[in-house]
Amino acid sequence: MHDMRRKPLRFTKSLLLYGALILLAIFMMGPFLWILSVSLMPGKNVFSSPPAIFPTFIDFDNYVQVWNYMDFPRYLMNTVIIALMGVVMNIFFSCLTAYPLAVFRFKGRDLIFALLVMTMIIPAAAGMVVNYLTVKALGLMGGFLAVVLPSAVTVFNIFLMRQAFMGMPHELRDSGKVDGASEFRIWLQLSLPIVKPAIAVIGLLEFQGMWNSFLWPMIVLNDTKQYPIASALSFLNGQFAYNFGWIAAGTVISVIPIIIVFLCTQKYYMEGVSGAVKG
Repeated sequence: MHDMRRKPLRFTKSLLLYGALILLAIFMMGPFLWILSVSLMPGKNVFSSPPAIFPTFIDFDNYVQVWNYMDFPRYLMNTVIIALMGVVMNIFFSCLTAYPLAVFRFKGRDLIFALLVMTMIIPAAAGMVVNYLTVKALGLMGGFLAVVLPSAVTVFNIFLMRQAFMGMPHELRDSGKVDGASEFRIWLQLSLPIVKPAIAVIGLLEFQGMWNSFLWPMIVLNDTKQYPIASALSFLNGQFAYNFGWIAAGTVISVIPIIIVFLCTQKYYMEGVSGAVKG
């Protein structure tokens, strides 16, 4: 009898909780939903009084016009190349740096890791001048490598991978040594498959960061045809200012690949984040 009384109460609590979460999700998605709505509006003035929030009817004319006006295939290809380069370099260098900090026992290991973590308080803008001078001295200006190299590895990714490697069973490394495997082979063939969720997190975060980068590419790339999609939209913003529907349509097009990548890797993303927190 007592259990039957508690069931309606549990149902009410669950209903309120899920209702609150749905409202919070709608609130967080509000700006994107508004951009999506504006991109489907056939009119040019979306800031009229009162402002139009929902389109009166769905029209993809903004997408067609902005796709024909901008060379989207070129900008998308530039962005894909930059994002893939950044993802590969970050995964490789983060795993290669984090593995000895998590597995090896040597003097000064904790000090080195502490110094790395301390650098996270330095704002990214503070190193922009140094990065520019370094890229220029290496003769990389005007190439995609100049965009990727300054962020080829980040301390956060090293921290995340170190936590993942620390959760790896010690018996796995011992068994590799017994079989005569080198340390590099143990890292490559035994350790990396164990930390795939953390690698997926790094891949997703770096893909998103590289995809949305716009200021640094505009500094180091000389040819506007080499711009990634975010820089191209910002560069052409002045030409699109008279038609905000075009800007909204271009923004939605640039966001779609990130959504697809997240949907494909969200399982590993949640596993990797939870594993890092537990570690």
